[in-house]
Amino acid sequence: MSAPPTTDVLIVGSGVIGLSLAWELAQRGLRVRVLESGQVGRATSWAGAGILPPAAKYGANDAYDQLKSLSHALHPDWAARLQEETGIDTGFQKCGGLYLARTRAEAATLVASQFWWQEHGIEFHRWSPEELMRHEPALAALVPQLKSAWFLPEEYQLRNPRHLKALAAACSLAGVELIEETPVDEVLIGPSGVASLRAGDEVFQADQLCLCSGPWARMTLEQMGISTGMMPVRGQIVMYRCQTPPISRVVNEGNRYLVARSDGRILAGSIEEEVGFRIETTSEGIRQIRDWAEGVLPLLQQTPVEKSWAGLRPGSFDGWPYMGKIGTTENLFVAAGHYRAGIHLSCGTAVLMADLMLGHPTSIDLNPFRPGRG
Repeated sequence: MSAPPTTDVLIVGSGVIGLSLAWELAQRGLRVRVLESGQVGRATSWAGAGILPPAAKYGANDAYDQLKSLSHALHPDWAARLQEETGIDTGFQKCGGLYLARTRAEAATLVASQFWWQEHGIEFHRWSPEELMRHEPALAALVPQLKSAWFLPEEYQLRNPRHLKALAAACSLAGVELIEETPVDEVLIGPSGVASLRAGDEVFQADQLCLCSGPWARMTLEQMGISTGMMPVRGQIVMYRCQTPPISRVVNEGNRYLVARSDGRILAGSIEEEVGFRIETTSEGIRQIRDWAEGVLPLLQQTPVEKSWAGLRPGSFDGWPYMGKIGTTENLFVAAGHYRAGIHLSCGTAVLMADLMLGHPTSIDLNPFRPGRG
């Protein structure tokens, strides 16, 4: 076996978590290499809709909400820096989000959410049917069915493919080595607990290693005898092509959403399916999404579908990501399992994991995210 020159940090996976961590570490002066089994930035992270829901400004008691708050606060700065450094517009917008309820149960859930928003400094406004029609006239057909509507101005969006393209470009500019088509076959643990990675006939070594391979991290950890509650959860998205954007805000109803891009494209999603590692759309899944989307926004019934696709979210048994050092190894870490919030939590994850890997204090207690907890 051959051994490429060693480096400071070796990252497995070039999704939004891996690229964000690589960029953060490179900006701190480290030599970073990223191994990607396919093409950079083309797997799970690419497939999402890029919704960044509001986060607590204060009073966040659990570690997950603290991570969400940290990352939400970082996103505007990261978007600006990425555009400045690479010239790539990530599509970041402070567009606001609408939360709609057409059943009493959904309305009760939003009323309960109101108290949480209030306690944590999240701005919100309850809209009357008249306000909804004034601000989003294309949703007027919903009014007879509507139980309640809430507007949250601090919901953002970005365009996942552009964001990943910008991260990859920023990494390259910072000296990160991005190696494609290099699946990791095995984690090798030496007598002193120092880990290295075998990919084909090559063994890659580094002072620090981090698994950021989304749902595929589970298989790597299982090879080491470490069980996790991580599992792939398939989602599907339909993209319509309008001449102009018919709505200006993200529309949420339960776990379903509509996201309008500035060029007239509308993303509609999503469903959740535990089907293993199968990444393909289904006629039933697309039908469900279209039925919902075209019911919420009737003009979509006459709008062509430009594209549909599927992606795998890295779920976990408790909905929290795995972040931390693995077992008794000296230099092996993981940052994976962010489920539907990978894009949203990526900035904060990168900062915290960089601190942890460099031996610096972290601003959030990472023990609740520890690998091996389930």
